[in-house]
Amino acid sequence: MEQAEKRANILIEALPYIKEYNKKIVVVKYGGNAMVNKELKIAVMEDIILLHLVGIKVVLVHGGGPEISKMLAKLNIESVFSDGLRITDKETVKVAQMVLAGTVNKDLVALINAKGGNALGLSGIDGHLLKVECLNDKLGYVGKITECNPQIVLDILNNGYIPVISSIGTNLKGEVFNINADTVAAEIASAIKAESLILLTDTKGILSNKDDESSLIDTFYVKDIENYKNEKIIVGGMIPKVECCKYALDKGVNKTFIIDGRVPHSLLIEILTNQGIGTMCIK
Repeated sequence: MEQAEKRANILIEALPYIKEYNKKIVVVKYGGNAMVNKELKIAVMEDIILLHLVGIKVVLVHGGGPEISKMLAKLNIESVFSDGLRITDKETVKVAQMVLAGTVNKDLVALINAKGGNALGLSGIDGHLLKVECLNDKLGYVGKITECNPQIVLDILNNGYIPVISSIGTNLKGEVFNINADTVAAEIASAIKAESLILLTDTKGILSNKDDESSLIDTFYVKDIENYKNEKIIVGGMIPKVECCKYALDKGVNKTFIIDGRVPHSLLIEILTNQGIGTMCIK
């Protein structure tokens, strides 16, 4: 009986959040350890299905850098990086397309469907979703988004499916480019006027002391970003994530979150409880 009461209390606690998010759109960028750890992957997919079933429209955007590296190694193609970004020649971008739009995307769709969800996979190529241009000649086929046409995503959502989107797009010539998945998530969230953008990471969030996980900053404002950069609170790989949050907020997304994808069911904790689990960035 005690366990039943605890479960009932959990549902009661979630009720106002379910009401707040009902029929609204949440864009989730999925990657990091939550993507390569089988148990965490299952937990994320279960979270997405539950959110969908209680009336929250979820869009899942994913990358797949480690999977691309593994496939390149199998094909005896060297992975070359410049300032942390993969140099992507014609051969490499073909592998990226195969892995992202093929294996990774379809595995996620299959897992969601097997767990009782209703997912549909696509990439930035489909429905002219993402138009790009070359980000940097040195990097090759790495794309910068120039246009987002989100109607296909809205159609999928309105027909009761969970869109699962891989981070590739095409230029005006039809050439395929790999794109940073955080950037794709922010662009799509902005284009569809999502309620929230959630970036799953391999850290607790933004820390005031990078060596102390108890120093989590639970909320900060866009106006504070430059100060945090100057104070070396936002550094390294966290900079582009924060910039994606700022971009989405400037384009009309109401709330953005950077949360710890290493924690099972972190999405549910962030969205449906009064605790939260990471850093919320707001205007």
